[in-house]
Amino acid sequence: MSEPLFERVAILGLGLLGASLAHAVRRGGLAKNIAGFARSPETRARARELGFCDEVCETAEDAAKRADLIVLAAPVGAFAALAETIAPVLAQGAIVTDVGSVKSAVVRDVSPHIPDGVHFVPGHPIAGTEQSGPDAGFAELFDGRWCILTPIGAAEDDVAHVADRAEVEKLAQFWRGCGSDVDFMDPHHHDLVLAITSHLPHLIAYNIVGTAADLETVTQSDVIKYSAGGFRDFTRIAASDPTMWRDIFLNNREAVLEMLGRFAEDLSALQRAIRWGDGDALFTLFTRTRDIRRGIIDAGQDSAVPDFGRHAKPGDDEQ
Repeated sequence: MSEPLFERVAILGLGLLGASLAHAVRRGGLAKNIAGFARSPETRARARELGFCDEVCETAEDAAKRADLIVLAAPVGAFAALAETIAPVLAQGAIVTDVGSVKSAVVRDVSPHIPDGVHFVPGHPIAGTEQSGPDAGFAELFDGRWCILTPIGAAEDDVAHVADRAEVEKLAQFWRGCGSDVDFMDPHHHDLVLAITSHLPHLIAYNIVGTAADLETVTQSDVIKYSAGGFRDFTRIAASDPTMWRDIFLNNREAVLEMLGRFAEDLSALQRAIRWGDGDALFTLFTRTRDIRRGIIDAGQDSAVPDFGRHAKPGDDEQ
């Protein structure tokens, strides 16, 4: 058995991503010790019961002490305070990373608190479910999914804490050990890509389910009773953690607003096609979008196996 990559991994935030990461680290034998921290006493207590950490600490500083890898896994709005809190106890040579869905704001908020001699490598595993909390975690969450690392360039806002190539590769090896494929991006480019592939779809889901909730008072629960597969897909996405997504939209507002503007223009064109009976335009669009879906399946990022809620039972949790 090979030696673990890290002596002590500190995971600050024990919700879906933090708990899943702890499970994956243990499964892969990637650390000798896994320390966890969560702000809520209830979450800490439940994490101890579930046992996916070797140690659940009362403070972020206690978790980060002696750690050679520190992972910020709380909502991104809490990153600045977390980084400031743990800065005095960070060990020389340690790597600080994160799992946030935005990267430019993380660089802005975290980097000023990273001491000299500590390496900062922002990251984003593109994995998740609509579930939240420590009970939602499972080791396979990252299997076959991309993790994007956004090492900070020397010219990036005069940031001094540029990670060495060796540390970046060590972190990439860590994520591969968790089951992920690894890619590299500039933080700004990452935020634009995720705005269209993740953030805007969530915004649309939240909005359409909110509209349906308003209509439901008129239709006397017909919206829920007769929900079709498309609406159920939206409700699954819209069930995601409210705190996390509030912070994502507030911290990636420029990219989200840019993509939302483009979406609004395309939606207006689609509205005109329907209004004027332009079947050719509709058919062309639907054919192109179906090809994108097939490409996602061919790339192994989703399954074509249909379900449409047929196997769901009352009380079941859908992943």
